[in-house]
Amino acid sequence: MTRHYNFCAGPAALPTAVLERARDELLDYHGRGLSVMEMSHRGDDFVAIAERAEADLRELLAIPDNYRVLFTQGGASLQFAALPYNLLGAGGRPNFLHTGIWGKKAISEARHLFGDVHVAASSEENGHSAVPRQEEIVLSDDAAYLHYTANETIGGLAFDYIPEARRPDGSEVPLVCDMSSSILSGPLDVSRFGVIYAGAQKNIGPAGLVVVIVRDDLLDQARDDMPTLFGYKALAEAGSMVNTPATYSWYLAGLVFDWLKDDVGGLAAMDAINSRKAARLYAAIDGSALYANPITLRNRSRMNVPFVLADPRLDRLFLDEAEAAGLLNLKGHRSVGGMRASLYNAVPEAAVEALIAFMADFEKRRG
Repeated sequence: MTRHYNFCAGPAALPTAVLERARDELLDYHGRGLSVMEMSHRGDDFVAIAERAEADLRELLAIPDNYRVLFTQGGASLQFAALPYNLLGAGGRPNFLHTGIWGKKAISEARHLFGDVHVAASSEENGHSAVPRQEEIVLSDDAAYLHYTANETIGGLAFDYIPEARRPDGSEVPLVCDMSSSILSGPLDVSRFGVIYAGAQKNIGPAGLVVVIVRDDLLDQARDDMPTLFGYKALAEAGSMVNTPATYSWYLAGLVFDWLKDDVGGLAAMDAINSRKAARLYAAIDGSALYANPITLRNRSRMNVPFVLADPRLDRLFLDEAEAAGLLNLKGHRSVGGMRASLYNAVPEAAVEALIAFMADFEKRRG
């Protein structure tokens, strides 16, 4: 069997140890004579899987007791609608920081559903090459919450700080963050946020699952016209089982949490690994005459590294030769072009070294 190096932005690489364990348990989970995929989500076996996954995630992120952890469905994009429904019950407007395509999609959905939104700051003027600084963020007087995307997967633009969410009168509103492509990449102070949400298919597990972490006091802020399955309070009260959840994705997420704890050694260790991977790749790009990255140094993403070739006519050749060398899914998003290497937790340091060596060789031959 051949395992290549996978730099896909999502669905992304999964740890080999997790895939091997899932393989071994696929047909017969712990001697039960059936697969996790075949279990009742309300049976004792799966309830134990779900409870352990939540406990491990709470331990990894040091989630305070006054936060609920929800395992739900619909992709992170569904949360673009679920969030305003859950948080606008007392009125006010959603406020946003616009730093790329995913932030723009969140703004568009809120505007589509509820009309008026407020963009508190944007990086559009600089071509999304640097995030707005704290002093540039101006919330509306009626802000209900402030939403931002910690790491823009497509553009490779990442916040280097946690924004403060205060109205002009100084009153604080909940900070809401899409962490789909950065969660679990290092330690995190969950207490700074009202809501954190993340699609699973980057650092958590396979597609089909979304993790939502929501502070208790926000569970009673929903609009009366909210669709039932959107409701954070209903999900919390039902243990994320208002309807049949994505059981196998939840199980695999639990294996990933286990791997992070036992094999990696926790999020501080993961943070150090991710820092090394990104530093090495950016150093190779910066030291090259062929490759370039457009993002301001302080806002370069560790998870998604976009780069362009000085001669775009070489793009196709680069991708074909990379794939032949076992370096997969390096094509940039269709909206921005170029290349993109996603360095999520499951991408080993050896993969980055192999990519750097290939890039150097390609430049020597083709540059």
